[in-house]
Amino acid sequence: MFRQASRLLSRSAAAGSSKSATARAFSTEVPSTIDSTFVESWKKVAPNMDPPQTPSSFMKPRPSTASSIPTKLTVNFVLPYASELSGKEVDMVIIPATTGQMGVLPGHVPTIAELKPGIMSVHEGTDVKKYFVSSGFAFLHANSVADIIAVEAVSLENIDPSQVQKGLAELTQKLASAATDLEKAEAQIGVEVHSAMNAALTG
Repeated sequence: MFRQASRLLSRSAAAGSSKSATARAFSTEVPSTIDSTFVESWKKVAPNMDPPQTPSSFMKPRPSTASSIPTKLTVNFVLPYASELSGKEVDMVIIPATTGQMGVLPGHVPTIAELKPGIMSVHEGTDVKKYFVSSGFAFLHANSVADIIAVEAVSLENIDPSQVQKGLAELTQKLASAATDLEKAEAQIGVEVHSAMNAALTG
């Protein structure tokens, strides 16, 4: 039994080393084309239907990674219903990642970060624009391009502190009197978002 297990392990290790020899391309290097193998398989199963398009079909190819680190970071900041920033060249962006505040400069290592409720600040020289984001993701590419996708965002200067305090009080009361798990979960989310907004305005 032990001999058989050792043979299997050695086989899997050899297979793993051969796979690692062919390095997988970064997402910034993947061309926006439909996989021909998938299209052929789809036509065999459903010859009368066009194959579905994948997200890569809608993506423009990213610019190639420069040999030297650029002086600016290109930011695309989008919401489900609007584009706040498109191809904006800035000095730095600070995002509220679930792991903590993350500063992003040109040449940042490729990363995917989940966002939590908090302040996202965009730094361009001495000008700093602050947004409150509810949640979302940030995709940091090797070519100094940052794609930030938020579920909801609002400029910090457009938030009414009195409405935040009122909403926080109402949701805290709802959380205390919640009768079902659904009501409790909804109230908890509201309390967390309003608490983060309150901290952003007072801190």
